[in-house]
Amino acid sequence: MTVESAAPSWRKIFDAYRNPSHLRSSIELAITAGPLLALWGFAIWACAHGWWWAAALSLPAAAFLVRLFMIQHDCGHSAFFRWKPLNDWTGRIIGVLTLTPYDYWRRTHAIHHGTSGNLDRRGLGSVEMLTVDEYRAKGWLGRTAYRLYRNPAVLFVIGPAYMFILQHRLPIGLMRDAKSWFSVMATNAGVAAIVVALILLPGPGPFFAVVIPSLAIAASVGVWLFYVQHQYEGVAWARDGDWHAQDAALEGSSHYDLPPVLRWLTANVGVHHVHHVSSRVPFYRLSQVLRDHPELKAVGRVTLWQSIKGVRLALWDEASRRLVSFAEAKRLRDRSI
Repeated sequence: MTVESAAPSWRKIFDAYRNPSHLRSSIELAITAGPLLALWGFAIWACAHGWWWAAALSLPAAAFLVRLFMIQHDCGHSAFFRWKPLNDWTGRIIGVLTLTPYDYWRRTHAIHHGTSGNLDRRGLGSVEMLTVDEYRAKGWLGRTAYRLYRNPAVLFVIGPAYMFILQHRLPIGLMRDAKSWFSVMATNAGVAAIVVALILLPGPGPFFAVVIPSLAIAASVGVWLFYVQHQYEGVAWARDGDWHAQDAALEGSSHYDLPPVLRWLTANVGVHHVHHVSSRVPFYRLSQVLRDHPELKAVGRVTLWQSIKGVRLALWDEASRRLVSFAEAKRLRDRSI
């Protein structure tokens, strides 16, 4: 059976993998949050014996923080526990550590799932991407701003830190939604309490040498993963009339085929095409889906090296239906003159 012939039934096929195990989920949470808190605690204690050595622990702490965010992500889809309130409260508590207001993020992420791959519904919950024609229609200032936005230093370093540390302190895009405001303000209160406690107890030095770097690194990794999942060589985008949810899930979301250690640390989020077809499948069952349906392994497959090379792709060319670089877009324009 090919992927194409099975396409109408994938969602039903994946239903068999949807039920989470409370025991497995609890273990996954413990082996993620436990090491993160231990690393933070040990690094803060170690600051008294050497700043650089302590700061080095920010990298493994960031790795576990990324994995914790992926658990929050599963909670947002009601995929981590069978009981929705348990998903929600777990997600809200994690959101304080990840600086991500859970209920607000869940709303924006739902919009992303409902519009992913749709050229006419780009916006909230996605990395900005222009078509070649939209880019050319902008003035000098607009084109410069977009090129700056797509610069890797901005997109994967400055931007993520800004988004998680500052932007998430307000319900941007949902400013009139009372529940989003409550979610953001409650998370802000929790974050403020932790920050004050860390600064008053171990002092400001360990906080800025350990916690802030690990948060910034984790933010960059998170945005990188999100970017690779939807902007890669071979991705499909379509206008509203040609857009279909399941096609967009399979053809507009990558299978980021990472080495085993990175797959574990990112909680299988690279199996993103399956996740977009059925977001209720717990992350620890996504690998089983690929084992049972090996024909899905090649769909949207992106290796680590391919993802790095794909950073140059910045514009969607509607004529050829593919992502192109700024240089290629210029060559296309020169060729048409």
